[in-house]
Amino acid sequence: MKQLTGTSIWYVAVIGLRVSYDHRFHYIVNGKSIGGAADLPALGPLSYLQPGIPSGTLSDSISVVSKVYPGMVSAYRVYIPAQYDPNVSAALMVFQDGAGYLDREGMYPALNVIDNLVAMKNVPVMIGVFVNPGDIADAPKSPDFAFVQRYMKENGGTLKSDFRSEEYDTVTDRYNRYLRDEVLAKVETKYNIRKDAYSRATTGFSSGGICAFNTAWFRSDEFSRVISWSGSFSAHQWKEIPGDLDGGQDYPEKILREPHRNIRVWLADGSRDLELRDGSWPLDNIRMANALKMAGYDFHFSFGMGAHSPAYGGTQLPEEMIWLWRDYDPAKTSQVYEMEPSEKTKPLFRVSITNRDAN
Repeated sequence: MKQLTGTSIWYVAVIGLRVSYDHRFHYIVNGKSIGGAADLPALGPLSYLQPGIPSGTLSDSISVVSKVYPGMVSAYRVYIPAQYDPNVSAALMVFQDGAGYLDREGMYPALNVIDNLVAMKNVPVMIGVFVNPGDIADAPKSPDFAFVQRYMKENGGTLKSDFRSEEYDTVTDRYNRYLRDEVLAKVETKYNIRKDAYSRATTGFSSGGICAFNTAWFRSDEFSRVISWSGSFSAHQWKEIPGDLDGGQDYPEKILREPHRNIRVWLADGSRDLELRDGSWPLDNIRMANALKMAGYDFHFSFGMGAHSPAYGGTQLPEEMIWLWRDYDPAKTSQVYEMEPSEKTKPLFRVSITNRDAN
């Protein structure tokens, strides 16, 4: 609202919002801020199905009873774009916490984005696999069940949420084996999908973001393209319980000290993301971006003002996917990823404190 100069009259002003960005608002009453909302996405045109663009087909939910995670029950769905030809191998993109991406009217409508970008030839024809985190509630004798119960006592979570953390946040290749052997192995019996890492991407939000990075880090021969929104590169898996494995807080040092992986990475986060006992999500993601830069990776870092929400990353999904699949050539099976020339000339990311004094 705006006040008419020199009067007590207020009026509503309609302004255009920046698209492909998240926004927040509040009301000022008697000089005090009240109400409002945050993390409101302003989606751009490519997040809506464009006129004349054909829609693909979404499979029913498919259940998996895991052996990699004994007793875990999970599910996934498969999206087949209209341009898919069973005689031609398609690219692949895997979405962690997959159910959240499937609402065409939602905050991050991946199906609309895939339909638009495939039809416009901004990305290759790709099969989308939308994988949900598993549930171990019906396997009380599983070692994972006992581990998660102990973890719950330390962190005050739930059996469902803390098993998701074990599945997604733990820095190992276990999730890779589950994805490859128990999900994709079934998908590949029905659809013609390329095997080369050059043609495979993975993405996720929060714990799903670090899970996507794990997938490429441990098996860059299987996945080479990553999008992470508000990735939990934090101490979720800190060694408070005997047998705990490495957590995401170690990744910046791994990036700087371990052998270079041939991967391409888009990171997105916001300045109002989580500040918890396990870590600072904004600082952790800035550390990741600086480590990737110092180590010479092909990466992009998008940093807004959002909180722990998929809104910011979701508004940029078309841009992210175009960047991730840029210069893709279906005649190739590999490419050495190199940092963009424009990024090479830029400095490291620096931080400043804006919400309080620090004298």
